[in-house]
Amino acid sequence: MIMKRLYLLSLFLLSSAAAQDGFKPIFNGKDLTGWDGNPELWKVENGEIVGNTTGPEQLAYNQFLIWRGGKVKNFELKAKIRQKGNNTGIQYRSSENADKKWSIRGYQCDIHPNAPYRAMMYEEGGRGIIVQNGQGVVIDPEGKRWLASEHEPVNVDIADWHEYTVIAQGNHLIHKIDGQVTIDLLDFELAKRSMEGIVAFQIHRGPAMQVQIKDVMLKELPDGEGLPFEKSAIPSDAQIIEAKGPGSKAKGKAQPPASAVPAKGGPKGQGKAKGKGEAKPKRPDAVGPAIGANVATPISNIKTLPDFKVELLYSVPGGDQGSWVNLCSDDKGRLYASDQYGGLFRFKAPAAGQVLKPEDVQKVPAEIRAVNGMLFAFGALYVGVNDYEKKIPSGLYRITDSNNDDMPDKVEMLREFDSSGDHGVHAIVPTPDGKSLYLITGNNAALKEGPKVGAPDSSPVAKLWGDDHLLTRMPDGRGHNRHVMAPGGIIYRLDPDGKNMEIFASGFRNIFDAGVNRDGELFTYDADMEYDFNTSWYRPTRVNHVVSGGEYGWRNGAGKYPEFYYDNLPATLNIGPGSPTGTTFGYGAKFPGKYQEAFYVLDWSWGKIYAVHLKPSGSTYKATKEEFVTGGPLPVSDAIICKDGAMYFTIGGRRVQSGLYRVSYSGKEDTSPLMHAAVVDSQRDLRHSLEAFQGRQDPKAVETAWPHLSSEDRYIRAAARTVLEHQPLAEWQAKALAETNVTAQLEALLSLTRATGVCPTHRAADHVVNAAMRDSILAALLKHDFAKLTPEQRLAYVRLTEIVLHRFGNPDDATVAAIIAKLDPSFPADNFELNWLLIETLAHLQAPSVAAKGMALIAAAESQEPQVEYARSMRFLKTGWTAELRKQQLEWFLKAANYKGGSSFNIFIEFIRKDTLETFTPAETAQFAELIAKKPVIKSAIENVGAMFVGRTPTMWTLEELSKAAETGMKGRDFDKGRQMFSGAACYTCHRFGNAGGMTGPDLTGAGGRYSPHDLLDQIINPSKVINEQFAPIIVTKNNGEILSGVVVNLSGDSVTLNTDLSDPNQRVNVDRKEVKSIEPSTVSLMPPMLLAMLKKEEVLDLLAYVLSGGNKDHAMFVK
Repeated sequence: MIMKRLYLLSLFLLSSAAAQDGFKPIFNGKDLTGWDGNPELWKVENGEIVGNTTGPEQLAYNQFLIWRGGKVKNFELKAKIRQKGNNTGIQYRSSENADKKWSIRGYQCDIHPNAPYRAMMYEEGGRGIIVQNGQGVVIDPEGKRWLASEHEPVNVDIADWHEYTVIAQGNHLIHKIDGQVTIDLLDFELAKRSMEGIVAFQIHRGPAMQVQIKDVMLKELPDGEGLPFEKSAIPSDAQIIEAKGPGSKAKGKAQPPASAVPAKGGPKGQGKAKGKGEAKPKRPDAVGPAIGANVATPISNIKTLPDFKVELLYSVPGGDQGSWVNLCSDDKGRLYASDQYGGLFRFKAPAAGQVLKPEDVQKVPAEIRAVNGMLFAFGALYVGVNDYEKKIPSGLYRITDSNNDDMPDKVEMLREFDSSGDHGVHAIVPTPDGKSLYLITGNNAALKEGPKVGAPDSSPVAKLWGDDHLLTRMPDGRGHNRHVMAPGGIIYRLDPDGKNMEIFASGFRNIFDAGVNRDGELFTYDADMEYDFNTSWYRPTRVNHVVSGGEYGWRNGAGKYPEFYYDNLPATLNIGPGSPTGTTFGYGAKFPGKYQEAFYVLDWSWGKIYAVHLKPSGSTYKATKEEFVTGGPLPVSDAIICKDGAMYFTIGGRRVQSGLYRVSYSGKEDTSPLMHAAVVDSQRDLRHSLEAFQGRQDPKAVETAWPHLSSEDRYIRAAARTVLEHQPLAEWQAKALAETNVTAQLEALLSLTRATGVCPTHRAADHVVNAAMRDSILAALLKHDFAKLTPEQRLAYVRLTEIVLHRFGNPDDATVAAIIAKLDPSFPADNFELNWLLIETLAHLQAPSVAAKGMALIAAAESQEPQVEYARSMRFLKTGWTAELRKQQLEWFLKAANYKGGSSFNIFIEFIRKDTLETFTPAETAQFAELIAKKPVIKSAIENVGAMFVGRTPTMWTLEELSKAAETGMKGRDFDKGRQMFSGAACYTCHRFGNAGGMTGPDLTGAGGRYSPHDLLDQIINPSKVINEQFAPIIVTKNNGEILSGVVVNLSGDSVTLNTDLSDPNQRVNVDRKEVKSIEPSTVSLMPPMLLAMLKKEEVLDLLAYVLSGGNKDHAMFVK
């Protein structure tokens, strides 16, 4: 009796404690009141629910003990369970099968002896295994399952007592064991997901088993559907899980033997359990063995400039020291290296002619890991931690020597970040004055407090950011970063103690490093988005001059700002496809003067170190690049200049084979340090004087900044505009509305729009739109004569109109009509950039002329990029359509199905098509039912562009005859014919030209500054004579004799990825380097031969003129 009273008392205390945090017991500890199940299987003993079976013949199907207390929607359920002999599960949001008593279908938290299935997500009678222990999965609306994240599986013995937790909040489902997350699921498959249902416990048919259950607690959570798909996060490296059926319904879930679970590192395809979802290979959890070609890149595969020398100093033993991604030196000249998934190492640079040995490398004792950026400053080692595996918090740390043994060991977190994946917390760079630090972060790194709360108002970037897309944004087709809104990646400026952390500049994608030049100016190297290849919104990797308060235009999905948007700053240098990693200036190098001054930027996936040569231009810089070091594969991760005057660089990351290299100069040019006198630059000094007003209010600020809103220098205009955003509105609002200088007013009104209107994706719930301000700004704009504006002013005018409409909403019908009347006469324009803005704005306003004009633009566009842009802008247009225009629109989608692009390209096209079809009236849908249902005929890129030459006989042109014709034939050329030939000869398939074209070959936009007609012809006719190092292919010979040729575009662990067809960015092959006999540079270009064979001589000359003119129809070559 005493024991019973103690038990009842403990149950009462447990219930009382749970009730305090919202939990209520749903099992009374005495009997099965409120529960319904087969009495032959279920009973209560010692305050526990006990379920037993006797063997395989007892049950024909899985049975359940059902809670009859009602259906659950959003909730948290906890139960302590132990089980032996088979497997069991917690069923939730489930429904009963009408044909079988005590039979359930729906979501289940599986309690299983095999590790992958332990507290996994299994859908009984439905989709089978959905998420395994250690996985985060997103199911998209079409039912595709994306492996979005991975972590260490929770490892417990289910025969012991453990607390199992199920959290269901809308479409977001989480399972835990003893508080540790096993699975995380976002389920967007509307047709198959469940948002409410019953709770039950399973007893499994098959071998005899027993399950014991106690302390069953339920807490209701607030109603809500959960995260919309547009805001879900599918990382860029997410992989599709090939779903398999759940197995026989009669037998329920299969009970695989332990041997069916693949061992870590076991043979591919071995032991797959029935019903198991099969994922594509995930990133490796260790550096693989140095077998075959799976070694640090040999020197024979690396090229550098004449008289420079590259040495392989150290092949990093991956099992002990991991894969190195960062380098830095301390005040004694010693080098530190970081393993991306491990700790830190220290060593001295080996003497000339010597190599580094494993015993020379010391393990730093500091308890730190996953360092992605390092700097020795202020007597400490500062590190940026970006822990993919989330074993320690990501953020900024400071490491010091606590016991004077000359080894950093004391770890102190300065600022914590929420960070995941590759786009996280990266480099630390000293500010020009040496008093503060810059912290470089990608767009997946967010201050724990959030940038608005965590950064002070003294930040140069005013907290007015928005995504500012007039049309409903189109997120990435594969879901990458759907949830990440402005401001994107941020460069912070902070004090050495990390407390005052200002937002210095924003709008980046995935910046990894940065450097400060002799002028005190900051530069970084930002990433492209390879999924966007061959779309209008693709932005190449780029070197950015980072200025105080700067906005650089990254937005997610199709929303990336083009450089002609005046509300962001352009690239200093666009480079091309790649994966930016480390950067360094050449200061201190014993190199010729040109290379001492260069800004070196590293491209990990394409294996390049570029020397970027900067030249002052106004208050900013212009730049050119050259390939300084190239190799294949050569996953360069970081580089520094050491005291010996050499450059040291690492290869590594993603657990690839890692190495340390040294670059030195052995030529005859003078390598003595360049002497630099102080240079006075009035434009740069002016910009700095304006930047001094950013982040603070000053009565002189508006007066000082205003005259420079009309500066011819874009960076100065931006600096002046940013000054306004930090000053009280009362000091400049009326002045902005009354300004008569068009350029100054466009800048001032942009500030006014940002300061008084809020982007819808960033509004508070109680936000009230300032309609009066909208009307005042639009009235000021409508006073201008659009036809008299300069080309640059026109772009700014329409872009500002878009932002006003987006932040404030549409005005009354009369004002809408006035805006259409102002813009429609200028549409279409004679350039793609203005047409981009005009069609977007007019389509949003449902201007009746857009359908006909837009379809005409699509028909006339020479490449797929402008076509896709125009189609995207018209996807919500409902007015102005005729039967013929609708027919053209549908036929374009059949044509566009053949276009090639990045991994998301086809999904983007389908997004556009889906939105477009929703604008069809029922009558239009019926009329064009056959065309809507028609499937496209898929052809290659070369087949598509070659259609215009059908019936022609090829001519085997020689360089001599075409070069001779070009000597006297480059005047009076036909611009339109040249543009047509550029498209017809398939040039756009691989080459970027202006805002269009592929990225698998050299950018031809500036070809006129690099080539004569003869040289360009030589490159086309003899593509293998001189291969551009940026796109140099390699030859891979496997042990089995198979030979592959392609360009290295990615690496992971032991695998290298080749693009084997430059006309199709998605034509990729993964090769296990352990199975490779050799990797060598190819002497044969991947550029197809005889590209000019179908052109007539005059057409070849028109093509040359078009390319060499940079697409400028006013060039002297086109004067008749």
